[in-house]
Amino acid sequence: MKNINLSIILCSLFLGYAHLSCSQQSRVGIVAFYNIENLYDTIDNKDVSDTEFTPESPKKWNSQRYWERIDRTAEVISKFGHHENIPGAAIVGLSEIENSGVLNDLVKAKPIRHLDYHIVQFDSPDRRGVDVALLYQPRYFKVTTAKAVPLYVYDNKTKERIFTRDQLVVSGIFDGEPMHFIVNHWPARRGSGPPNGWLRNEAAKLARSLVDSIAKAEPNAKVIVMGDLNDDPTDESIRLYMKARDDRNRLSDDQMFNTMGAYFRRGVGSLAYQDKWNLFDQIIITQSFLERKQTGYRFHSARVFNDSFLTEQQGRYKGYPKRTYVGNEYKGGYSDHFPVYIVLAKSVE
Repeated sequence: MKNINLSIILCSLFLGYAHLSCSQQSRVGIVAFYNIENLYDTIDNKDVSDTEFTPESPKKWNSQRYWERIDRTAEVISKFGHHENIPGAAIVGLSEIENSGVLNDLVKAKPIRHLDYHIVQFDSPDRRGVDVALLYQPRYFKVTTAKAVPLYVYDNKTKERIFTRDQLVVSGIFDGEPMHFIVNHWPARRGSGPPNGWLRNEAAKLARSLVDSIAKAEPNAKVIVMGDLNDDPTDESIRLYMKARDDRNRLSDDQMFNTMGAYFRRGVGSLAYQDKWNLFDQIIITQSFLERKQTGYRFHSARVFNDSFLTEQQGRYKGYPKRTYVGNEYKGGYSDHFPVYIVLAKSVE
């Protein structure tokens, strides 16, 4: 479905706040994901590899730059949904955050302070010390359970464990109905290709097993898998192991719907490398969100949030996401990824 102005077409209410009055009203909400690229504090933590982001490093990562970055990241989050006239996301998944401290600073930043985001985050064994997290507005989502599920993968030669990010599973009640969120940051590619694709295949198997476990305990469960998957919608980790496709009208019973697949087919990406666009940032949902005859929330539309203020406007990287650093040169931007989000809607009397 095309991105359209919900306040006009749906006469929308954002989880209780009326914009228009008409015979057919809907409640709508935003679920977003954003890889915010290396949001570190300035303190050298001896347990992880974070010296790159300290005042003494070549990047000269200091308090002034840190607080500028906090404000800029909050600015981006504050704009989720503005195209659809929806005042803020109910749920935001994040990746590449160092710890709970930077998250606490982020949710208190002026652009999003009024949204009263609460945090779900666990420290993961990732060597760089970066984690995934979930922000949620408690007015709309009540957490019932949360857990970090480790991905156990081992080097084929040394047999040593490869430490990477846990998968964060958060379940709760979203505006009156059960809903589950799985936040991911799968193992990175090396260089320009995917020779270590088996690692992401294993991550996909884990994510899919989590979905299946939820569905076994709760038939027709509504599950949203989001994250930086380090693969495109057409790669085997997504299509074969996550069993996610983008044609909602041709899904088999065991497949999930990839809300970002249509963007990728049109050549739209969430990050660029060597003049090639990838769409690693994805939101994948169970078919329960596609059922038309239901009283709960349905999938309405999706967006790669690539507004002009987030993009480089000139030079070699024109059109790319505007980053905080290029190498060790401070640019004062945002992230090397564009955020993505989906709109959910349900009819109300």
